[in-house]
Parts: sequence; structure tokens; C-alpha cells
Amino acid sequence: MLVVDAHLDFGLNALFYGRDLKQPVAEIRRWEQYMLGKSRGRNTVGFPDMRRGEVFLSFSTILARHAAGLRSNIDFPPEAAFAAAHAQLIYYSQLEDQGILRRIRTRADLDDHLAAWQAAPAAAPLGHVLSMEGADPILHPDQVFDWRAQGLHSLSLAHYGVSAYAHGTNTVGGVFPPARELLANMARLGMLLDLTHTSDEAFWEELELYPGRVIASHNNCRTLVPRQRQFSDDMLRALIERDAVIGAAFDAWMLDPDWNKDDPTPERVSLGHVVDHIDHICQLAGNARHVGLGTDLDGGYGREQSPGDLDTIADLQNIPGLLRARGYSEADIEGIMHGNWLRLLRETLPV
Repeated sequence: MLVVDAHLDFGLNALFYGRDLKQPVAEIRRWEQYMLGKSRGRNTVGFPDMRRGEVFLSFSTILARHAAGLRSNIDFPPEAAFAAAHAQLIYYSQLEDQGILRRIRTRADLDDHLAAWQAAPAAAPLGHVLSMEGADPILHPDQVFDWRAQGLHSLSLAHYGVSAYAHGTNTVGGVFPPARELLANMARLGMLLDLTHTSDEAFWEELELYPGRVIASHNNCRTLVPRQRQFSDDMLRALIERDAVIGAAFDAWMLDPDWNKDDPTPERVSLGHVVDHIDHICQLAGNARHVGLGTDLDGGYGREQSPGDLDTIADLQNIPGLLRARGYSEADIEGIMHGNWLRLLRETLPV
């Protein structure tokens, strides 16, 4: 079954982990087998494995944060964050020049890509929608026009910590004054506002300020896993009322309320836990229109922090069977696996 994944960090993995995503997962693991560090030798994503799992379209991220003091390999001074983001953009452009990826900029691009994949899936490139996780690389709100010209369609204001525009995960506080101009520019351009990683206060402020379409590319349910990173039922209902789609994330920390990052035990978590979150959103909505996949696989972690019954991204093909076992119809399963994201993109991409 065709799959759309609304959150994959290709740029992060290539530029900050040095991974050649043109290689299958098994080869990347072999190359990393003697490397130290979280996720080394335990990755789950490679382009051949995506093709094997029919992940024909994804949202590919650009991620580079500001930092007063360097905390990780994605934290930079402002101008360096700008440069790091453009390095990721150049990486995507190189893959497109090689025919490996195809950047989806318009509705016509989307329809052409779907037709090409259905006609010859072995030959068609992997489609990707350009997204930015945290707006720190945008040094001034007017720079979003330049990014839109490059095809950027989805943007969140913050990631972990405090960004230049808003408070994010693990912080308390709302948006900063520059966010108002940035959101106004985004609305003028018809972009998607991704509310993933916002603090609670920023979530409600952004929802009030932004008149355009909103999504949560990779977010789960606080009712099931009571952490601030997740969304409460009230937040999920607000997204549903705005006709959003919420991508279920696969990070075990977001699936198991008792997860211990210092002692990861992936066998505790299964794809069934992901389906629990999908089902919870469907029950809140009263339908299956507002949930899809936003796996965040290899988003700074690997198999040690993924569902234990997932070896590579190709195993997303096991989810339809789990949904059938819960009584979901084929139409609803197709919507969750790809149809809901395709509908939203057709409604929001420029002609």
C-alpha cells in the first residue's frame, strides 16, 4: 500500500551523521558498526528501504537551531544556522539532479509524481515536500519568501527549547513579536503551519494568530503518554476543527509513558502502540480523516528507540494489518497510510 510519511530528517542524517541514504539500511549499519554514539549502526531509513516499503512521498526536513551556547550538532549561532539550513537545501537539490528525489512544489507536481509512481514504481524518484522544523534559519520574517521560492511548504516556529520565534518543547511561554510578521507572510504564501514541538502557550497563540492551514507533522496523544511533547485532547480537537492532519510519531519515548531514555528497551514498544495513538485521534474526531503517519524515524535515534517490531521503514507495511484487526475499513486505512496527507496537499499546494 502506498505510504506518505510526513516527517523524515534526511538532511540531518546525511549532513550531521554522514549517512549515504542512497544505500540500504543494512549497508549503512555495516558502515557504522564500530562507531560510538546513539543510533550508530541502528538506523532504520535508507532510500532503497523506502522504495521497498512503498513510501513514495515524504516531508523532508531542514533543521538547524540557534543556541546561546552549543548543545548539540544541530545548534548554531544565527548566521551559521542560516548556512547549515542552506547546506541541507543543496543536499536535496543534488539528489534531485541525480533523479533520486523529486521536490513537490505544486498540485501538478503531486499528481504527476503519483501517476509516475503508479506506472513504474521501480523507476520513479521518491517524492518529497520540503519542510522546516523550527524557523531559526529564517533570520528575518521576509526571508520566508526566499524559502517559498525554493519550494518550502511546511514550517514550524520552534523545535526543542526556545527559538527565535516561539517557545518549543520542554519550555513554558508563547510566541515572540517577530512571529506575528512571519505568520502573516506564511498566510500570504499559503504555507502550512506545523504546530509540532510548540509549548502549550505557543500552540494556542499560533492557532489564534494563523488564519491558514495547520498540521502536526509528528505528534502523539498526551492522554496515552502524559508528557508535554504530546498534545492534549483539547489541542487535538482544536486541530481537528481546523481540518488538520496529525502524523503519528514512532519515537518510543512518545509511545511508552514509562520509557527510560537511559535504559532503552525497544521490546517494550510495538507498532500496536502507534496504532493506539492513531485510534485515539480517530475516536476524538469521530472519523479517520485527521490522522496519518509522521514517523520521525532516525530523528536523532535508531532501533534502540523505535518500536521493537520495526526493523526498517519498509515495515510500515505492517500497519494496515494492525488497523484491519481493529475494525478499520479499507478506505479508512488508505486514508491513514496516504490519502489524508494527499488530500491536504492537494488543498494547499499552489496550482
